[in-house]
Amino acid sequence: MKTGVTDFAEYLESFFTDYLGAEQGASKHTVRSYRDTFILLIDYMNDLRGICVDKLSMKNLSRDVVLSFLNWLQNNRNNSVSTRNQRYAAIRSFCEFLERKDPTRLATWQSMRSIKSKKAPVPVVNYLTVDGIKCLLEQVPTKERHSRRNLTLLSLLYESGARVQELADLTPSCLRLDKPALVRLHGKGNKIRVVPLREQQVDILTTYLEENRLNTPSQIDRPLFFNSSGAKLTCSGITYILKTYAAMARAAYPELIPKQISPHILRHSKAMHLLQAGVNLVYIRDILGHVSIQTTEIYARADSKLKRESLEKASRDVFDKEIRILSWEKDKKLRSFLKGLA
Repeated sequence: MKTGVTDFAEYLESFFTDYLGAEQGASKHTVRSYRDTFILLIDYMNDLRGICVDKLSMKNLSRDVVLSFLNWLQNNRNNSVSTRNQRYAAIRSFCEFLERKDPTRLATWQSMRSIKSKKAPVPVVNYLTVDGIKCLLEQVPTKERHSRRNLTLLSLLYESGARVQELADLTPSCLRLDKPALVRLHGKGNKIRVVPLREQQVDILTTYLEENRLNTPSQIDRPLFFNSSGAKLTCSGITYILKTYAAMARAAYPELIPKQISPHILRHSKAMHLLQAGVNLVYIRDILGHVSIQTTEIYARADSKLKRESLEKASRDVFDKEIRILSWEKDKKLRSFLKGLA
């Protein structure tokens, strides 16, 4: 071990560079999330347990410490159950690494890894109606270049069902505007998926690329959506753009635009509109990049309108084919029997 370097520092550095980077091939999003987890853990150990990072060693970590840290995230930092579980996933991965790196404390690492994830409440799926999407996009003026960029950005965010980070990472090389038009999205776990684009969206993108001179071979690796400095828009920047026009739309049509809105609502909206249009859940799963169909099923459970229409159709079929023909009103004996029950 290097002089003056703790075993925690050495193991943590090796975890990020050798294990996550070289061995696991983790995406930059995973690395960023895990990095933030250990920054929080270091803060917790310093602020609540009085152990500064220079003195923090592996012997300071245990199952009870990890549990206390997770409870601190939820109770003191007001993290949701989902965020708590996400932070624990990073620690659990670190423990898996330690089981091979330092088997002398195998029981400790296994006990830390045996903590059960909390069951998160079923999330409420918030989404905009088709009229809500139209209302939102109608608020974006087209007289200035930056507002035309915003219209292109928001329309593509909805059209592709992309996560906000996936949209921020796009370059012109990710687009194919010849038929069949599509956008290539780099999602979670370094997974690539392609999403088809409709003709109207292709027209918007073509105009945008020409105006910003992004349709030449020398520009294909530039950010598709960039700020005044030429740097790619961040997730927070995209969120700010959405909220700006959402506030304008809400002022005009408060019943269509909720008070709380985020880029993910456009993703939810796309999924719900596809479902309501009769698109199979398997195809919606592939468009959204879900690993499992169970994740996509939240939209089917959330769509009360679709449930009601399905129930009404089923009831209509039953009543039309059976009850109307075999009406008990036409059976006097049955009618007398039923009245006699009172």
